[in-house]
Amino acid sequence: MNLITALARFLIFPGLLFAIPAAWFFLWVERKSVALMQGRIGPPFMQPFFDFIKLLGKSTPPRSGVGGLLMKLWPLIAVAAAASAVGLLPVWPSSGGFEGDLILLLALLELPSMCIIAAGFSSRSIFGEIGSAREAALSVSYNVVFLLAIVSIAASQHTFRLEALAQLPASPMHWIGLLAILVCLPAKLHINPFSLPNAEQEIYSGPMTEYAGPELAMWELSHGLEWVAATGLVATLAAPHLTLWWVAAIVFIALSFAVVLLLSAVAAATARLAIDTTVRFYWQCTLIFAVLAISSAIFMRHRS
Repeated sequence: MNLITALARFLIFPGLLFAIPAAWFFLWVERKSVALMQGRIGPPFMQPFFDFIKLLGKSTPPRSGVGGLLMKLWPLIAVAAAASAVGLLPVWPSSGGFEGDLILLLALLELPSMCIIAAGFSSRSIFGEIGSAREAALSVSYNVVFLLAIVSIAASQHTFRLEALAQLPASPMHWIGLLAILVCLPAKLHINPFSLPNAEQEIYSGPMTEYAGPELAMWELSHGLEWVAATGLVATLAAPHLTLWWVAAIVFIALSFAVVLLLSAVAAATARLAIDTTVRFYWQCTLIFAVLAISSAIFMRHRS
């Protein structure tokens, strides 16, 4: 990947110029869809953007020492990681990339969760610490399935390059892994039935309890960019190989939007699970997926 291509992917599409408006749009779609499914009106179209601007104009509580500096740093790192993850998505045909960029994408996707965990403990709030502890337990549980699914897809295609994964013909393991990724996304995006870290009715806003003003605005932007990155990963893995750039862009946006609607429907139709039930669910999914992965590998070997 040359420098011009890399900058175009990071700054224009699917990077910042597309990702930031898409983040607000996806947040609105999720909130509006859940509201309509529950018989409510829901927020107006521009509400996520208005919330962001309103938070930017508010003051931040004064904090001193290293803890105060860290609380300012965590949301900035989360935004940078999520935006970089979006920029790595191979939307364009022959968009370049490099060998092993899938591993970098996984690290960037996980960094916002790690920042949330650190932020809750840095706040020295009992509610923030409880939320961070829940986030840590949830992250360990679903990441076993998530990472196993990604590695299985890459191993079945014999490559850790994102562009190659998007272009090669899909194998049975590819679709099984894609289904496992979809199962993990509600936990990764903190929506029902896995909205444990930020359970407002139990622990206020979890790790975000002590945040306000521009810092909270950055967390909201990071969350929206995670929506774009996570749904975009599914879209690039599920989309057929296309040669026309504008058709590839339309298919990418349409599939991402479809995933948002699917996850919103799941969130509206379910209630929040307890932490022990969630951990048990993902460990059971790990066992089921491991059996399916091994069975698929054996089937493909005998077939070849």
